[in-house]
Amino acid sequence: MTEVFPEPTPNPEALKFTLDRPATEGRGQTFREGSNPEDSPLGAKIFALGGITNVFLTADFVSVTKAADASWDDLVPKVIDTITTHFDG
Repeated sequence: MTEVFPEPTPNPEALKFTLDRPATEGRGQTFREGSNPEDSPLGAKIFALGGITNVFLTADFVSVTKAADASWDDLVPKVIDTITTHFDG
């Protein structure tokens, strides 16, 4: 099972979700409103949770930026579940 560890960033609206596996193959991927879901299936799934403004995937972490009115208390478990389900089925 993929392990995911949320970590704070200097931006209180963004969290870094460190994974025990690569989050993406190759270069980093950014997903935001208007992005093509085929370009980043995981980014699209996280963005679809609502309250998310930006998703950045790189070698071993996913950075998620939330809207100012969204709550990390609500989003963190959903983001972790989305990431683990994406990789583990």
